[in-house]
Amino acid sequence: MKLSRILKRCGALVLAVAMIMALSACGGSGKPTLKVFLYMNDHEEEVYSAMIDKFAEAHAEELADVDLQITTQSEYATTLTGMMTANDMPDVFYVGPESVKTFVDDGYVANLTPLLAEAGISTDDLSPSTLSYYMYDGTSTGSGDLYALPKDSSTFAYAYNKDLFDAAGLEYPDPANPYTFEEYVEVLKALTKDTDGDGEIDQWGASFADIYMMYQLIWSNGASFCSDDYRTVTIDTPEFIEAVQAYVDLTLVDQVTPTVEQDSALGPYQRWIAGQTAFYACGTWDVASFMDPNTFPYNWDLCAYPTMSTGTSYTWNGTVGFCVSESSELKELALELISFLSTDPDGQRDLSGMTGSSSVQVPNTISLQPEFKEMVNSGELTYPSNVDVFFNYINGENGYQGRMMESTYTPNAEWLNRFFEGMTDVKSGKISVEDYVAQVQPEMQELLDNAWETVG
Repeated sequence: MKLSRILKRCGALVLAVAMIMALSACGGSGKPTLKVFLYMNDHEEEVYSAMIDKFAEAHAEELADVDLQITTQSEYATTLTGMMTANDMPDVFYVGPESVKTFVDDGYVANLTPLLAEAGISTDDLSPSTLSYYMYDGTSTGSGDLYALPKDSSTFAYAYNKDLFDAAGLEYPDPANPYTFEEYVEVLKALTKDTDGDGEIDQWGASFADIYMMYQLIWSNGASFCSDDYRTVTIDTPEFIEAVQAYVDLTLVDQVTPTVEQDSALGPYQRWIAGQTAFYACGTWDVASFMDPNTFPYNWDLCAYPTMSTGTSYTWNGTVGFCVSESSELKELALELISFLSTDPDGQRDLSGMTGSSSVQVPNTISLQPEFKEMVNSGELTYPSNVDVFFNYINGENGYQGRMMESTYTPNAEWLNRFFEGMTDVKSGKISVEDYVAQVQPEMQELLDNAWETVG
């Protein structure tokens, strides 16, 4: 056989193999598969899987399938890093506000601003403050082009046990007029009791997990863990020390919370579920379980955290966003999908529980929020009646303000975690707040400096 004929046949064979491999990657149909990698809990997975199936069906002529891979939040970052290393990125994945700058600079996420304009997709019905978390101008986040659409806007509001208030003969907290800190302390004292007469306190006004509950007082007192440029640890200001002292005194002086030892025996969440504390932090994601009488057999509602010198009630907000991979060859379809997941009215009704399912978030779209509130007020939607507390924190309205934790904007959280490592000694009275701050501030600063050095 002539060499030319052999080469010709070999070339045809190589082409055939390549075509078979390509068809296999496209599901054997010649159409591509859109790859999606996310983390979520079981309640979320049920709703989002149905939404993605609906999207795949509507785009059956363009896509062979939408391959949805779901993992746990704890495993997500490790798996995504492996995908980055292997240069095998999904078309759609999550990015948190803390990762926007790095992911954009490293070329992992696509700029959505021109894609949205070309597709004629508007973001006007989404919260501007939430969208700002996914904006980047090439230097800092908060402004510039958009790199993700929010999966949700979540916040950490305050909940109270109405049954315990009734038993104590106290009026319920007024969401329109948050307690001052001094008022809050008096209410906690009235709710801290020995209910069985054995000489031991068995009901407390509140119980705190330090890493979630200290920010509210620090921010409301005009203080912060670090400077506005996130480079300098600022825990040694009078305002910061005053707020932490007030927080610690609730345990050491006022004795309206369990001691450190008592919290070690039974944590804040367990005490709330058992009806042993009158106040507890409640995220938007907690509503479904707290509304379930099998989990929490008490009447409850939402209220604001107490205020300090600023007069504003603060808490921390959270969000994660859907982004499109810069390496995706299906950017237009990926953009359609994330827009559908973020803004579709029917999908948002399902996710927020408006269709009768369990609520896993509040609606993303501003235009749907009045209908959501109306359903709550009419009793059609099983939800705490003071739902405006959530929206006030998310939207920064009516004397409420939500913030992202400072570590969101630093290369890592090691510097901040160092602060909380020694708080049990402070709350146990083994070291004063001032001495602890003086001891830990230099260590935190060194950790923060090292974190910034890692990113140049």
